[in-house]
Amino acid sequence: MKIAVTSTGQDLDSPVDPRFGRAAYILIVDADTLNVEVLDNAENVNAFKGAGIQAATLISDKQADVLLTGFCGPNAFKALEAARIKVAGDVSGSVREAVAAFVDGKVKTVTAPNAQGHW
Repeated sequence: MKIAVTSTGQDLDSPVDPRFGRAAYILIVDADTLNVEVLDNAENVNAFKGAGIQAATLISDKQADVLLTGFCGPNAFKALEAARIKVAGDVSGSVREAVAAFVDGKVKTVTAPNAQGHW
């Protein structure tokens, strides 16, 4: 399983970035091996609009199965839903802790966005 996690840094010990579309980085973590692919999200950090949709496209292109983040707005949520990527919101701690909590079943996916647009 490929788990996308919004992150403030480029490794597993970096804090989860609470923003989805405007996160500094998105880490694609292999749940079995903990191998990490770092996606630089700089293009979307200062985007005028559409940051969430663009970030959703980015992780969809990497074939992520689930997204772990703090907050996900309605447009991004719809894009992720269309790409069949499950979303777990209100995630915090380090990327490593978030992935472990999800794998252990302590973090559940949601059925609706948990933020307003343009957060």
